[in-house]
Amino acid sequence: MKKLLILAIAILIHLTSCNFKKQQDTNKAIESDSTEISTEKDEVDSTMVYEGTLPCADCSGILTVLKINQIDNKFELSNIYQGKSPEKQFKEKGNFNTERGLENDINGTIFILNWDKPEKDQCYYGHYSKNPEKLYLLDRNKKIIKSKLNYFLELNE
Repeated sequence: MKKLLILAIAILIHLTSCNFKKQQDTNKAIESDSTEISTEKDEVDSTMVYEGTLPCADCSGILTVLKINQIDNKFELSNIYQGKSPEKQFKEKGNFNTERGLENDINGTIFILNWDKPEKDQCYYGHYSKNPEKLYLLDRNKKIIKSKLNYFLELNE
């Protein structure tokens, strides 16, 4: 009788431990899935997309899309020259860096595209701290281009 009771307890402990391990594995799988989902969401949330049509001297406008990934400091710039036959499209990918201060706004931000390349290959965009939804194309001196034409892109949400 004593042996039967010990055997029953051993079986019960074995079954309980198997269920516990299975529950742990299930919890780990759920945590893993949620980590992947939150990482993907963070990646999407960390990419800002600005769009707009910049002026063009010999076409009807340059449709511009600038994607800025703040996690890995990468950018993708797409320009489509509209009104040309055929429309010309240029894509560029690279690294960017930021600087604080845009004109009189010490908290403004300047994005230096291709900061790791020679200065002639760099491009500058910036926004004021109070209006980060509007990204201005900057001149070589990192100043906003003063013109009646629209030299800015808007945040696409």
